[in-house]
Amino acid sequence: MAEFDRRYGGTTVTRADAHAIDEGLRAYMLSVYNYMAIGVAITGLVALGFYMMAVSETPTAYVLPNGTYLTSFGYAIFVSPLKWVLFLAPLGVVFLFSARIHAMSVGTAQLVFWAFAALMGASLSSIFLVYAHGSIARVFFISAAAFGALSLWGYTTKKDISGWGSFLFMGLVGIIIAMIVNIFLASPALYFAISVIGVLVFAGLTAYDTQAIKEMYYEGDSEEVAGRKAIGGALRLYLDFINLFVMLLSLFGNRE
Repeated sequence: MAEFDRRYGGTTVTRADAHAIDEGLRAYMLSVYNYMAIGVAITGLVALGFYMMAVSETPTAYVLPNGTYLTSFGYAIFVSPLKWVLFLAPLGVVFLFSARIHAMSVGTAQLVFWAFAALMGASLSSIFLVYAHGSIARVFFISAAAFGALSLWGYTTKKDISGWGSFLFMGLVGIIIAMIVNIFLASPALYFAISVIGVLVFAGLTAYDTQAIKEMYYEGDSEEVAGRKAIGGALRLYLDFINLFVMLLSLFGNRE
């Protein structure tokens, strides 16, 4: 009971109140995971759809070094300067979305989240050109299992891991800087180091964000506020999962 006193403003919480809080928390977390799962599904479908529209089984004027023929659409998104717009656009959208979500209605926030997930799918569609498709599926399920275990631990642990935040943030900033530098260096050793550190950072963020999202729950929130919190939480976990998947794919994926 002392835990409920601490989390809910020091007020006395009866067993009935505690049960209601638990039920509300479970419903809130379920909505977070549902939003996240739908976002991942949209990303996967859009990525596959873009890839299928980008490649051609018959010879075309656009051919990659590995012998893959591209349609004009594929050339535009994988070879032309448009590829950089497609690569960087999700970063700008996620910063804008994170800053503005509290001013949006739940319906608008949902639509923006789905649109962001679709844009991420377009950006990630190139992995089907780089990695064997069976390898992508295998790493996806490994990522899903690892994410599930880490998120479950973050949700159930009694340990306060809020102190991890500053270290994980510094690690994330370091990864971003190293990735930008490696665009120009193209160093395999640095690429490998980024992938290893990235797996550790996003594994930690999965547990950290899950606990933080859980602590954001407040029984007295209106339906609108709770909905925005759930979508914001889903965005955090979505980004953790996608980045964990990409880092694991770079380590264990079979390149074509």
